[in-house]
Amino acid sequence: MSRLFALIVKEFLALLKDPKSRFVIIGPPLIQLVVFGYAATFDVNDAPLAVYNESRDQAARDLIARFDGSRNFRRVATLTSNSQIGPVIDSCEALVVLHIGPNFGRDLRRGGKASVQIILDGRDSNTALIALGYASSIVNQFNATWIRDNGGIGPPARLEVRSWFNPNLESRWFIIPGIVGLLTLVVTMLVTALSVAREREQGTFDQLLVTPYRPWEILIGKATPGFVIGIGEATLIIAAAVLWFRVPFVGSLATLYVGVVLFVLAAIGVGLMISSLAVTQQQALLGAFLFLVPAIILSGFSTPIANMPAAVRAITYVDPLRYFLVVLRGTFLKDMPFHMLLDQFWPMAVIAAVTLTSAAWLFRRRSQ
Repeated sequence: MSRLFALIVKEFLALLKDPKSRFVIIGPPLIQLVVFGYAATFDVNDAPLAVYNESRDQAARDLIARFDGSRNFRRVATLTSNSQIGPVIDSCEALVVLHIGPNFGRDLRRGGKASVQIILDGRDSNTALIALGYASSIVNQFNATWIRDNGGIGPPARLEVRSWFNPNLESRWFIIPGIVGLLTLVVTMLVTALSVAREREQGTFDQLLVTPYRPWEILIGKATPGFVIGIGEATLIIAAAVLWFRVPFVGSLATLYVGVVLFVLAAIGVGLMISSLAVTQQQALLGAFLFLVPAIILSGFSTPIANMPAAVRAITYVDPLRYFLVVLRGTFLKDMPFHMLLDQFWPMAVIAAVTLTSAAWLFRRRSQ
């Protein structure tokens, strides 16, 4: 144990003395936390709006006032003819054009029904659909107020929406827990991927192999700094998510940290496999990013796994981030108990066992 402890201390010193490794540990996580925390959102705020109002009725002005008062829209142009609609959409000056016809008020008073046209820039289909949802909500609120104030008869069925776990549909509540897994994976992978490659590049790895250390002791010595840094990184980002970004945490910390430990072990195994195969730190970095990019895309971080083709969904089963995201979002927002997350825990444990065993075999092969 004393020589194993000495090896672990040596690994920490080598890691913290290397400027590249220090930058990998401190720089990218902080930058990505700020960028993703504030920039990565599915909400559409201040969508540029152009208004073409052909009606001089008070009802039309009331509807326009609702759009002007919404935080989701920002009026950038007031149009006076049909010919101006095309240019404001083509130039991306406006995402949405609200067109109210000349008979809007009259039709509303006579039959209780009137048409309003919404023209969207469909080049960014996701943003356009979200903006359409906001516009539909504003029109529905206008309808409800009109029926109440003018004694109209409402529709026979009315949809009342209640969102569980995220009542205000804040996309940040969905994204920030995912960032915990993403940044933990990035830091842990890079730290462990550089460990052996750094020594091999400096020429000290061969000296380590001729020492009395056995391959499994070298493996533990190389894995321990990554494990400690990975757990610390996850803890820091979880604290930032709760205290800075105000994402509610309603689950069990013990359940969450079972997932953190299993996920970090799986990431360490992959990183050590890459590190044992790489000759230089540059190769190790390229190998890590070769794994990281598909792992993030296939994890369900931003796109649902259920929407992927069957062949691609099969690949996601070997991605530890896929399971960890379920644990994170389940404990943060849903208070999922331990037994309901067992289906996520055991795959991460299997991936960790396979990758760490493979890394140990590669170390043994290198030492022969």
